[in-house]
Amino acid sequence: MWQKKVKKTIYTLNTNNFAPKEITDITYPLLKHYAYKIGADFVEIKERKFPEWTPTYEKCQVYQLGQEAQNDWNIFIDYDALVHPDTPDVTSHLPREMCAHNGSDMNSIRWKDNRFFQRDGRRVGSASWLCIASDWTIELFKPMEDMTPEETYAQIFPVSHELQSGVEPRRLIEDYVFSYNIAKYGLKFDTVIDIFKRLNVGQAAWLWHIYAVPFEEKIVQMRNIIRMWGLA
Repeated sequence: MWQKKVKKTIYTLNTNNFAPKEITDITYPLLKHYAYKIGADFVEIKERKFPEWTPTYEKCQVYQLGQEAQNDWNIFIDYDALVHPDTPDVTSHLPREMCAHNGSDMNSIRWKDNRFFQRDGRRVGSASWLCIASDWTIELFKPMEDMTPEETYAQIFPVSHELQSGVEPRRLIEDYVFSYNIAKYGLKFDTVIDIFKRLNVGQAAWLWHIYAVPFEEKIVQMRNIIRMWGLA
């Protein structure tokens, strides 16, 4: 039976080639395999478009790139995330009216309150290393329109362990912007963790990502995960 091909793109961020090769040598083969497995294009975001913001804010380019590509699904995965080869196509289990992250926090822990968070009531705190949005929910990636960079940074309060690791408010900018967009636009939201639970694979360790750790420690942990998965 003929079925329209679903257009998907997996994006990752590597502006000005800042991603260490020691990491991408590990992660990119897995990301590219996942793209091939689910029938998605793989695109590195390489150029700065928002130089007045911090580099990680460039994830917001997906808002324009996804529309230009006429994607049905837009998937952003950080360059230092590990994706197990057995990971299923999450978009096959996510309704088109939903967007998703791997998980989420309660946003009052990190963000200053505002009328959108209050009105929305769900208090979704984005974890933007893995973001999924369809063409219906592309506003997840929409650049901030309501505040300047400095005004936005002032809304962010890293938690204690982040502060101890040297995480400044600007380091969490895209987490804040995506949380803001979910509330402002009333986007329907799910998490990959909950999707896997509903599929009765809640303990499947298919996705891995850490931050706020020294580079050397991250490399060690990544290699340990690869060995645990039986891939090395």
